[in-house]
Amino acid sequence: MNLNIGLEGSSITRPPFFYGNNYSFWKTRMTIFLQSLDYQLWHIIVNGPRMPTRTIEGVVSPKPENEYNDNDFRMLQLNYKAKHVSFCAVGPNEFNRISSCDSAKEMWDLLEVTYEGTNQVKESKISMLVHEYELFMMKNDECISDMFTRFTTITNSLKNLGKSYSNQELVRKILRCLPKSWTPKVTAIEEAKDLSTLPPEQLLGSLMTHETTMKNHENVEVKKKKTIALRALREESESDEDDDIVLISKKFKKFLKSQKGKKAFKKKVSQDEDSSKREEPTCFECKKPGHFKNECPYLKKKEKFNKEHFKKKNEQSKKKKAMVATWDDSDPSSSEEEESDEEVVNLALMAMEEDTSGDESES
Repeated sequence: MNLNIGLEGSSITRPPFFYGNNYSFWKTRMTIFLQSLDYQLWHIIVNGPRMPTRTIEGVVSPKPENEYNDNDFRMLQLNYKAKHVSFCAVGPNEFNRISSCDSAKEMWDLLEVTYEGTNQVKESKISMLVHEYELFMMKNDECISDMFTRFTTITNSLKNLGKSYSNQELVRKILRCLPKSWTPKVTAIEEAKDLSTLPPEQLLGSLMTHETTMKNHENVEVKKKKTIALRALREESESDEDDDIVLISKKFKKFLKSQKGKKAFKKKVSQDEDSSKREEPTCFECKKPGHFKNECPYLKKKEKFNKEHFKKKNEQSKKKKAMVATWDDSDPSSSEEEESDEEVVNLALMAMEEDTSGDESES
């Protein structure tokens, strides 16, 4: 529906079509179309058809058709052209309503009464719109453009019903409907401008410019407030953390002063020592912590002892063989003594080994 209106509105030769709603919008467009097409058509619709007449002895009477001249035929043609334009601008429902009318004026008046009402209905509508106009105020979450659109809708509706206001009254009303935050701007306009000659459109441009400036200042202030709020939150969080640390330290000191705290602290220290000991390396040779096998002092002593013991043992075996050989050469009956000497030597060696092992264990 709106698409059709837009397409017809793009043509300067086709009348705006009326779909049965928004009559005031169609009425304004139709008025402008008729006036632009031929102003005599608009005059015929407002004042009625023009019929050829003649005057005889001061008496005006309709002129017979056989006496029509070119001007008379043109006048009749305009009458029917006005009716044709009216028929082309309405749909089937409205056509049935106005088809029985004899003139374009009757058609226009019938549509006006149907959708605007009688004079009494018009007065009632005017009264309601005037009340809305007087109480008109700009909303808190409304921009200047939206406010001006609402205001224009009210004033145009009043104008279509025959109630109009001067530009000075409209300008003063717009300035009065602004909120308190606009008071400096309103005062500046009243002092710098002549409200009797100031068009509402120029006032709208000035207010929109000021609105843009106000929004920019508000954005800057909002950013500053956010920055200050973030700083305050950070400082507050840091102070809270400091207070928590101080409180925890006080409670910990108080806990350590108590007997349970001391026992728990000693237990914790012993556990830490045990864990540190567990973490130290253990020697696989002496099974003692603190060093590895290749660094074990016991292993080095043992190796040194084994070398010395092996050396001594070799020397003893050599001496033993030499003594045996000497005994064999001197006395064959000395075998028994040799065996006893071997037993003594073995016992002496065993005693020496036990002494060295004891010294190593003590070290």
